[in-house]
Formats: sequence, structure tokens, C-alpha cells
Amino acid sequence: MADAPATLRAQQHAFTAHLRDPQGVPPPAGLEPRRVAVYQRLVFDNLLGLLSNGFPVCVRLLGEPAWSTLVRRYFATHRCQTPLFTELAVEFVQWLQTQPQLPHPALAELAHYEWVETALYQLDAEPLPAPGDIDPLRAPLQRSPLAWPLLYQWPVHRLGAEDAPDTMPPEPTGLLVRREADGEVRFAALSPLAVYLLSRIGEQPGLDGRTHLQQLAAAHGLAEDTLAEPGAALLQQFLRAGVIGRSTTPA
Repeated sequence: MADAPATLRAQQHAFTAHLRDPQGVPPPAGLEPRRVAVYQRLVFDNLLGLLSNGFPVCVRLLGEPAWSTLVRRYFATHRCQTPLFTELAVEFVQWLQTQPQLPHPALAELAHYEWVETALYQLDAEPLPAPGDIDPLRAPLQRSPLAWPLLYQWPVHRLGAEDAPDTMPPEPTGLLVRREADGEVRFAALSPLAVYLLSRIGEQPGLDGRTHLQQLAAAHGLAEDTLAEPGAALLQQFLRAGVIGRSTTPA
């Protein structure tokens, strides 16, 4: 009897290993195949349905047979670090980013793009307070936690559509994803430089807008005042939209 817990654990591990990879791992001896097949379908179909609902454009891009094969591969090879269903999507995205080969070269970026909407919708954060009458060139700035600048090699917002490109474009795709006051998550196109600017503000809160623009110009080999005029207009636009605001964090 002293070995009963260890024996039970070994049986459970053998059974779940088979459920994860029924083609590669034989079932434990003594189990009725018909009943094992029921568990196989239930467990895999639940995971497939959960991920399919979270990544509908990925399903459309690959087609259901290839998508099902990919999820089966994920289920067989990945060991989740969370017991929470709400966290399974981010683990799937992270797994895709580590795979040397995928059914479509844009799949990892597309999955991340689809995950972002859910992540922002669920994020426990508040919008920035109204900035008042400030000059973003002179005031210390911060980025709203509800505004995420993103840069992709593929035009992820077009994938799955009939006019989606088959090859990677020469220029990256910049996007701003933010949760509005009504709770809706919306996407807007940005230039790569605008993405870099917002990323810098998020990474270095407390610096004024002029310093961010000067540093950004220097990082891209541009003259110091090259971004002054367009950058000032862009900062004002972000300020009015609540994407940035006055920072209370010292630089």
C-alpha cells in the first residue's frame, strides 16, 4: 500500500502522455480502447476549440486541417506553465515564436497580433488622467498602459484577407493598439518611426518630448532637428488621444 500513490502517479502520467500524443505514445496496459478514445477526443477538442476561438484569423490563414495538425503538435510537445485557461493563448503565442518551422512564415506574428486584442481587453489598468494644457515637447511624458505600439515584419492586419501578400513586404508594419474609454480595443496604422517614438516613451518615462525626438533622430542617423516639426505634431496628436500624458516619474 505504501507504493500506491507512486503507482497512481505513474499511471496518470502514462495516461496523460498518451492523451497528448496518441500516435507516438501507447496507452497504459489494461485500458479499453473505446473509452480511451473518448478521453482523447474530449481533451483535444477542448483545446482545439479554445485556441480556434482565440485565433480565428490563424485558422482562416492555414485552413482547418493544417490548424488542427499544428495544435496537435503543440499539445504533444509543450508543457503548459499555467493552470489558467485564460493564459493558454499567451503560452501558445510564445511557443510559436520558438518554432523553427511553421505552416506559414507569418503565423507567429499573426498569432501575437490576435492575442494582443484579448490581452488589452483583459488588462487591469486605467487610462491616463487628462493632461491639461501642456507642451509635450517640454513636459515629462509617459505612455498609457492601454496603448501598445507594435512593429511586425508582415502586414498582420491584412492576413487572412483575399488581398493579403504572399511574401514579406520590404517595409515593416507599424500599428498602435489601444483600449478606448468604451472598453473597445482598436487598431491604427503607424509609421515605424512613430512606433519607435512611442516605444521610447514607454521605456523611458519622465523625459520630455524634445529629448525623445532628438534621441530618436540620433539613433537613426538623422540630423538633430529633422524630426522636430513632424514629431511635435505627432506628440500633440498622441496627447489629445490619451496615448501619452504627463509623467510623474523622474527621468
